[in-house]
Amino acid sequence: MIYTADNWKDYELIDTADGKRLERWGNYILVRPDPQIIWRGVQQDRRWKKADAAYIRSKKGGGAWTDNTLPASWTVSYEPLGLRFVIKPMGFKHTGLFPEQAANWEWFYQVIRKAVTSGRAVRVLNLFAYTGGATIAAAKAGAQVCHVDASKGMVAQAKENAALSGLADAPIRYIVDDCKKFVERELRRGHTYDAIIMDPPSYGRGPGGELWKLEEQIDGLIQICRSLLCEDPLFFLLNSYTTGLSPSTMGYMLHVSLKASLGGTVEAGEVGLPVTCSGAVLPCGAAARWYKEGI
Repeated sequence: MIYTADNWKDYELIDTADGKRLERWGNYILVRPDPQIIWRGVQQDRRWKKADAAYIRSKKGGGAWTDNTLPASWTVSYEPLGLRFVIKPMGFKHTGLFPEQAANWEWFYQVIRKAVTSGRAVRVLNLFAYTGGATIAAAKAGAQVCHVDASKGMVAQAKENAALSGLADAPIRYIVDDCKKFVERELRRGHTYDAIIMDPPSYGRGPGGELWKLEEQIDGLIQICRSLLCEDPLFFLLNSYTTGLSPSTMGYMLHVSLKASLGGTVEAGEVGLPVTCSGAVLPCGAAARWYKEGI
């Protein structure tokens, strides 16, 4: 199964070749490396040679933007949900947004919207929340959101994205903290959530230097988060960009942790973007979803 983010107008994956992707972000053309693109091929689009910036990896590690004629930042919109985002060329090839996640945004937007329309107050916990794509999609649907990330800078950009999307006054609680420690405190406080979203990194450190290794800690975190769900939860969404963690493995963890005790449905697959030149879909990551029957 592949969840395809195919409703973008301000983002386009134009072409892929030789370990790189050619992309349009609004009015700007970028070339960025992508480890999934292991094939060699003809660069079909003429814009490969006319990009506004290209991120080139260094043999010593890291990399840098070259031939950079980009502004410091600009905005793009995701029209189906009325969302707007700041785009900034960052270190390690990032732009502040993962456009393939729009496939997940649209899915849980509908789940939340249906519950809110029926009169339910929906509380969503977004862990490793980055610049808040999932946060503002959930808030746009009418949820109360707790946004947790260890990076103060990313949380600041999430607030900026919320304001751009007309959600400056939405019920979003922003937390700069180590996600595992925050979850443990929420358990002691007796707080619960109707839905949980998490997008953990392969490796990282919390604001206090806390070490995170995905393969060693993800199952334990899922188990803890299971205890944070309310008696009648809506969904649990797990994302990953770690190559060694397959969609099937992620789905199995949710099956054991959630479906075994709560029933419902588990499905898992890749998230991807359509490629204009080839007509194919580029797999960009993995997602596993648990949700109650009938939603």
